[in-house]
Amino acid sequence: MTRQELKEKLRLLIKQVYPAVIQSETAAEEYDELTKFPELKAVIIDLLTYEFDNFLAAIDWVAPRPSTFRINLKNGELFYLIYNGRSWIAQVEGKNYYLLNLPEEEQAAMSIARILRYGSADTETEEVEATETEETETETEETTEEPAAEEPADEA
Repeated sequence: MTRQELKEKLRLLIKQVYPAVIQSETAAEEYDELTKFPELKAVIIDLLTYEFDNFLAAIDWVAPRPSTFRINLKNGELFYLIYNGRSWIAQVEGKNYYLLNLPEEEQAAMSIARILRYGSADTETEEVEATETEETETETEETTEEPAAEEPADEA
């Protein structure tokens, strides 16, 4: 491989990677916590890729020490990211993953992917409410029919 070929390959790779970095920077501006804590942004990108904005609803700073952040997903689920001084801990569905270890970081990403597959909580509750409403309407229609009035029998 010549020097010129290497330069050309690098130019192509940079063109592919650079738009993703720009996209993550513009998405990070929407969340105050990501601009205040750049380390948090790096961890979220590691767990959710550069397209994290498609999955996040909000980021809440829950506790100052240890720095704890609640990551709210668009499907209504959430997980926590905790900074303990040495590294980050992802708490997903009650299980702690120490992100300093690569296998645990991969397990955390898999757990987050699993809770993203749960789907939207809003659509499920709307469907249940709609079926309950239909059932109560049919029950009220059946009970509102008045029975035929009976005439009292003459006692003679």
